[in-house]
Amino acid sequence: MSREMLDMVEVLAHEKNVEKAAVFGVLEMALASAVKKSQFPGEDADVVVTVNRNTGDWSAVRRWLIVSDDQGLQQPDREEMFSDIEEDYPELNVGDYIEKPIENINTSGRRFAQDAKQVILQRLRDAEREQILNEFLAREEKVVSGQVKRVDKDGAIIEIGRLEARLPRSEMIPRENLRTSDRVRAYVLRVDESTKGKQVILSRACPEFLIKLFELEVPEIEEGVVEIKSAARDPGARAKIAVLSRDKRVEPVGTCIGIRGSRVTAVTNELAGERIDVVRWDENPVQYIVESLKPAKVSKVVADEEATSMDVTVEEDNLAIAIGRGGQNVRLATELTGWQINIMTADEANEKHEAEIGEARGEFMAELDMDQEAATALVECGIYSLEELAYVPEQEIIDLGIFDAETVVELRERARNALLARALQREENLRQADASLLALEGMDNDLASKLVSADVKTADDLGDLDVEELMEKTGLEEEAAKQLIMAARATWTE
Repeated sequence: MSREMLDMVEVLAHEKNVEKAAVFGVLEMALASAVKKSQFPGEDADVVVTVNRNTGDWSAVRRWLIVSDDQGLQQPDREEMFSDIEEDYPELNVGDYIEKPIENINTSGRRFAQDAKQVILQRLRDAEREQILNEFLAREEKVVSGQVKRVDKDGAIIEIGRLEARLPRSEMIPRENLRTSDRVRAYVLRVDESTKGKQVILSRACPEFLIKLFELEVPEIEEGVVEIKSAARDPGARAKIAVLSRDKRVEPVGTCIGIRGSRVTAVTNELAGERIDVVRWDENPVQYIVESLKPAKVSKVVADEEATSMDVTVEEDNLAIAIGRGGQNVRLATELTGWQINIMTADEANEKHEAEIGEARGEFMAELDMDQEAATALVECGIYSLEELAYVPEQEIIDLGIFDAETVVELRERARNALLARALQREENLRQADASLLALEGMDNDLASKLVSADVKTADDLGDLDVEELMEKTGLEEEAAKQLIMAARATWTE
């Protein structure tokens, strides 16, 4: 038996392409499982088998973990309480094991051999699968090519050599019809843990796949001459990438497109016809956004750096192009640049500008006791808020020539006092706000303060409002107001 066991380890290690140490470990677990079934039927015994690596001889012990009396027996077949064994085993402590050799093990029975063989094969399959996975991960490949083994409702199983990877339905290109035996390329997205072990998850829909495909098609990217700064995708329909050249002699957009569009066409073909816009990255956010919205032509851009938002004005005949079908163009440009982009016509931009002027003028007149003419003069010179008036360098305001130095000092003092009063009121409002209101998704302290000022102090109070009421009380956009009210009403069912 011992010689046969050593020969079996040798053969299995060779056939399964795994280390002999792993086969020995599997063999010990298999024998332990078989001994447990044959010697202790119906018990959850803790059996440990040790195989001599040189002779093939093996021995088995049953063991019990010593636990404290406070803990008690959680697994009676595997544990003993310290107070019950301390006289018989004075040298052992909590956390140690009592071990008793198992004698007269009958290994000649057919059931014993079957149990051991079944466990060995299963464990070896697991070990082989893990070794294949580790070898795959060690190569650190990001884009892989494989064959579709099968397609199910959750996605597809892709064979990459000896490895089977999962391409989930959510990571497939919409409307792409993969069939068994098709060859596909995909991006290695992550490795998931499951009850069946680790599984490689692939993606054909993520922006990283687009970037890697361009790296494979454009040698200048791999060489570091051209860099892809950002990418955004509507998988299977349209995508945008922003590129930068590290060499002034190399034009990045043309390099990525290729002669007669050969390079970008190769990527498009891999992505089921996905149309790709290659745009020039620019460190100036305004210029970058103008580029990202192409082919639309932009007339004017007004940036709000604090809110990371830009109002982009286009001519009426360019409006549909700038927005794109279903908002696709502006959505991809927003994702590409990281800025919230608001597309509007010249008339809409003028209306918004007039509204901002009126709001700023009204604030100055109400908070600083200014007349309309003086407030209008401030706004026309680019001062739109109390914060700007209070904290822009004093000399800059004097240089505008609207007020003399003494008046500027007085106005700045009034502005600071007004801001301080607002801050104190805001803190007082937050103290009155109920925790249910503050905990709502989409809620912040400024918004909560506005609501409390309007006598809306709880999530219930907010849920009772309609969208128009909330917009009027807070100045929120319609979509944001809807989502906040829905969040508040959701607490009713909770």
